[in-house]
Amino acid sequence: MTTGLLTDKYELTMLSSFVADGSADHGAVFELFARRLPDGRRFGIAAGLGRLLDALPDFTFSPDELAWLIETGALTPEAAEWLGDFRFSGDVYAYAEGDLYWPGSPLLTVTGRLGEGILLETLALSIFNHDSAIASAAARMAIAAQGRPLLEMGSRRAHERAAVAVARAAYLAGFAGTSNLAAGRRYAVPTIGTAAHAFTLAHQSERAAFEAQIRALGVDTTLLVDTYDIEEGIRTAIDVAGTDLGAVRIDSGDLAVESRRARSLLDELGATKTRIIVTSDLDEYVISALADAPIDGYGVGTRVATGSGHPTASMVYKLVAVADEPGGTLRPVAKSSASKKSVGGRKTAYRYPDGREFFSLDGSVPDGAEPVQHHVVRAGRIAPGPTLEQTRERVAATLADLPEQARQISHGPALQSVTEEEDR
Repeated sequence: MTTGLLTDKYELTMLSSFVADGSADHGAVFELFARRLPDGRRFGIAAGLGRLLDALPDFTFSPDELAWLIETGALTPEAAEWLGDFRFSGDVYAYAEGDLYWPGSPLLTVTGRLGEGILLETLALSIFNHDSAIASAAARMAIAAQGRPLLEMGSRRAHERAAVAVARAAYLAGFAGTSNLAAGRRYAVPTIGTAAHAFTLAHQSERAAFEAQIRALGVDTTLLVDTYDIEEGIRTAIDVAGTDLGAVRIDSGDLAVESRRARSLLDELGATKTRIIVTSDLDEYVISALADAPIDGYGVGTRVATGSGHPTASMVYKLVAVADEPGGTLRPVAKSSASKKSVGGRKTAYRYPDGREFFSLDGSVPDGAEPVQHHVVRAGRIAPGPTLEQTRERVAATLADLPEQARQISHGPALQSVTEEEDR
């Protein structure tokens, strides 16, 4: 299946109408933005651009798919002919992946023919809504962790394909690794994982399980010590592995209390360098509450894989300008419906060094400010972009520079909304 079918039917029925009335080849501008941030969030992290650009070359329709689309009424024969050997030939301007965004930020601007711009709506939104929600939640967890490593373990809480995207988005936002092997192979995200409770239960004793794991993986491994009794598990772990054991993992109980007990016992046994990793329904609030506990790393599953309770970033993709004839002048268009009003015309977003962000409608950028968007697709050709590691470094630097108000984990208003500057 091509990525062309990763779309909603009405994109193609609209295209059929555009082809019928001759407007499919008129110039148009579409913008992707969030009307608001999830409740309580103070900033967003833009994520998904790399995956969208990976999908764009395959955004086409095979002859068999076109025939099926005609048969099911999604396309007219004339629109199928217009698609033919379709490849996106327009331009895309975007915020850098890993950049901050606010309500109103034009994260993606698509320019080109009306017919091809309309087709990208669902693909762009499904990628950006998912990845930005994950990255924004993961970034808050990275702030809460205060430099301690975060390990993404949410694959079993997500669709099997979405789990790969979760791992990528969490990694770029500051996580140190993932349990998902497909993400490791596809995106070179470091992979982590040793054993679950089933491994211990499969052996006749906890000692036998630990001995088997040490034989296979060496003493630098992480032993899961809470299958039966945490204190006894730690004593057995050190007795089997010695004081050079890499780490113990605790997956239950009051993690603040249990981690302190574990640290005291490990030190008493001479395993002063053995790390303590905790898991069990962690999110930024729990991690923040554990800031003073002797914990060396966190394994996060459900709360990062599902966007910490916010599975969408509420982004929309709207037509903001259109021409009335091929090659004609673009005229602004906007919705005026209650609670869903939009601003017509193509936006040029710019940012001052202090982080204030605005947009102009005439393409101008004032002195002292820098444009935010980058030209990532030119006439259908994708420009080289940063690596995932470079994006990860960008996010780390961005989070470090956030004002204290934005770094607060507690619920609060978005730091700002992007609006047209009126008094330049």
